[in-house]
Amino acid sequence: MNLQVNFKKLDSRAVVPTYATEFSAGADLYAVCDEDIVIEPGKTVLIHTGLAMEIPLGCGGFIFARSGLASKKGLAPANKVGVIDADYRGEIMVALHNHSSQTATVSHGERIAQLVVLPFVKAEFNESESLADTVRGQGGFGSTGIK
Repeated sequence: MNLQVNFKKLDSRAVVPTYATEFSAGADLYAVCDEDIVIEPGKTVLIHTGLAMEIPLGCGGFIFARSGLASKKGLAPANKVGVIDADYRGEIMVALHNHSSQTATVSHGERIAQLVVLPFVKAEFNESESLADTVRGQGGFGSTGIK
């Protein structure tokens, strides 16, 4: 299934998001920077992409970590998953957090995250005095694990 997503380059050096393979779910987002960006261990830095997008109505743009960047450099989005709403028209930026104990560097044109465009269901929240019973009930964290 293909979906058209309009985008605007806010910086002439911006790179159009690309899919690494025919069956990739996420399109790579690329860093736009004047010089290398150093991210100290435990720190977070906002990285520019130089792009604004028009996410289709009924969808959201979800920014996920790139597995290679996370495993090799310890860099992943600080908020775990970024959410781009369909009515947002500002620059797409990625808050990269350094989870490692080593200083990491991001260079211009480096792939920094991946964007997945997904449809969503908008909930209508209804206050109720009771909720339907289930086998799990109020079992919380770890309650469905092996005993």
